[in-house]
Amino acid sequence: MIVDDDIHISDMLNEALAGEGYQVSRAYSGTEALLMLQTLTPDLILLDLTLPGISGEELLPRLSAYPVIVVSAKGEIAGKVGLLLGGAADYITKPFDISELLARIAVQLRMHTQPGENAALVYRALTLHPDARTVSANGQEVRLTRTEYAILKQLMQNPGQVIPKLTILEHISEDTPDCTEDSLKIHVHNLRKKIRSAVGQDYISSVWGIGFMLRAES
Repeated sequence: MIVDDDIHISDMLNEALAGEGYQVSRAYSGTEALLMLQTLTPDLILLDLTLPGISGEELLPRLSAYPVIVVSAKGEIAGKVGLLLGGAADYITKPFDISELLARIAVQLRMHTQPGENAALVYRALTLHPDARTVSANGQEVRLTRTEYAILKQLMQNPGQVIPKLTILEHISEDTPDCTEDSLKIHVHNLRKKIRSAVGQDYISSVWGIGFMLRAES
């Protein structure tokens, strides 16, 4: 989304972005941008500061759900720092080189759209929702502890593969630093019971001396 009241700059940005394959929406004031955001979910916003009505500075705190690159003629260092600390992902001063802006856009999109990072994981009747940190079986929530959730996420990210115990511990250490190799067996045992109760089958197999895996569908 381009939010800029200068039609010529908006046209130039629209042409350059469309030429790179981006779909572009345009707003010419802060108020119009807020109205459009009720029905649109842009991947990134290019925000001018000197807008009619609601200024870019006033609008920025209301755009926290989106990466925002401020595109402004205001070049004071203090102002840039304030906006970056206030939520802007990047700042480029007018006049700018379009190739530099396109590069900055590509960097922000790459940073904010990591493949599969928040996509739901599905394995047979189980669905794991990373955004909400919940798990459901056939549409019904399966209540898991923090450690059980972290273990299941690792297994669902690698279905059909044996995950060594130490690998599981390494990957879940940030969420569950108190989990040890001995207690891991107990957590997996409890997780298996909960899944079996929810779906009527045992989804997790132990591979003696190595680790655990989601078993193939039988």
